[in-house]
Amino acid sequence: MKTKLRIFCAGLALLAGIHSAAAQSARFFRISGPAATKITAFRADGSLVWSNALAGTNYIVQTATTLQGGTNWVNYVQLPVTQSINTNQIIAPNPPAGMVLIPAGSFTIGNSIGDSDITDANPANVYVSAFYMDVNLVTYGNWTAVYAYATNHNYAFTDQGSGMGANHPVQSVSWWDCVKWCNARSQQAGLTPAYYTDAGFTLIYTNGNISAIFANWTANGYRLPTEAEWEKAARGGLSGNRFPWGNTITESQANYNAAPATYSYDLGPYSGENTNINIGFPNTTPVGSFAPNGYGLFDMAGNVEEWCWDWYWPSPYTSGSPYLGGTDPRGSASAQYNARIWRGGNWSRYATSARCANRDAAFPGYAGNGFSGFRCVKEF
Repeated sequence: MKTKLRIFCAGLALLAGIHSAAAQSARFFRISGPAATKITAFRADGSLVWSNALAGTNYIVQTATTLQGGTNWVNYVQLPVTQSINTNQIIAPNPPAGMVLIPAGSFTIGNSIGDSDITDANPANVYVSAFYMDVNLVTYGNWTAVYAYATNHNYAFTDQGSGMGANHPVQSVSWWDCVKWCNARSQQAGLTPAYYTDAGFTLIYTNGNISAIFANWTANGYRLPTEAEWEKAARGGLSGNRFPWGNTITESQANYNAAPATYSYDLGPYSGENTNINIGFPNTTPVGSFAPNGYGLFDMAGNVEEWCWDWYWPSPYTSGSPYLGGTDPRGSASAQYNARIWRGGNWSRYATSARCANRDAAFPGYAGNGFSGFRCVKEF
């Protein structure tokens, strides 16, 4: 049963309309759930106050860009409720530059539609707290600017990274170097770094390839997303879909290697590998070349693989795995094959790798030969 929005639609649309980081125009929101609710306020900070909820149930905030037609509502975030009166921040009017708020809520991680070639991502219900995420992949221009700062402040990297242009994603970067770069970006911005070489968070990680890296999850600096954070963000509020926008993919939606003859959900059209690029050979596209997902994030499928924090461990899962459910899981304490999680696929891989639930992994020292990149998140 849907709530009646009355005058609150106008307030929501106005506030969402100034949220430029999400690359959206005016947006409207409503609440869907097991019983009718009542919206009592929509605050200037993006918090929705509502009542008459049934405790112990789930409600879904839905969004639309127009009220015409009445059938274009899509899911935005699922909210488990424990009381009848609730306050939930669903957007941020003034997020950090280049970032967007991923609202707190539950989602189903993993292969909920039963694709037979994803065997290590059994679906589970996960609650993820709110966080900010970069709208775009870290560009080569971003990378080189922070890299220059870092190397002048006692940081040392294994690889310099590369890119097809300043507005293309950085590529050929290892997990270790991405983590160090996150720390350097934090320090350059006057924020507290997230990664250390000691459990007491006194020795900032700046050098070497060290297996035992400790994350300060309360730091206000930049870091890599956890696997659960990445997939929640990639889905953009939708659930049970292969891709951030639905169950099929075309070359107009992402930068990947189309193979419609191989995958029924790949609609191509195939006319040569990576036909999105008109520069004579396949490679990355400039960030933001395709439509964003429901959270305003670009390139959550294809272009370059995205490093995540978690160690890779398949089923049967060990403690800490997001596939065991729970709140803010941060991955297993150890890894199978000493690999860290990669997500999202890349320009050279087939549509199967671009699915939201698909899991890839690589050694943390692997720079990807043109395939690996990342984006940062930040505590809310």
